[in-house]
Amino acid sequence: MAKAAVATQSVDFEAIDRLEQKLKMLVTVLDRTRAESAQATDELVRTRAEGARATDELVRTRTESARATEENTRLRAELDAARARLAEAEGTSGELTVLRTEREQIRSRVDDMLRQIDALNL
Repeated sequence: MAKAAVATQSVDFEAIDRLEQKLKMLVTVLDRTRAESAQATDELVRTRAEGARATDELVRTRTESARATEENTRLRAELDAARARLAEAEGTSGELTVLRTEREQIRSRVDDMLRQIDALNL
């Protein structure tokens, strides 16, 4: 019976040794899992920070785009106004040319009249 008790104790120690090894492997797996989880958390934090920066950049870009659109609208209005003034100036230039021609004709007629009056006084 003593041998049976020793054999039982030996088997019990083997079971405990196997359990101990399994627990050590479990602890190793747990440590590795914790490390991987910490890495994943760090990566998630970095990714969220990059996402926040990208969002900020997108907002800034949209704001600049809106400003550029407003500036383009303002410049188009100024260009249209300048074209209208140019067309008006061209019209005025044509009127001035006509008026100068009429003035020259009137001067010429007045000169002719004055010559005729001078010729009568002789």
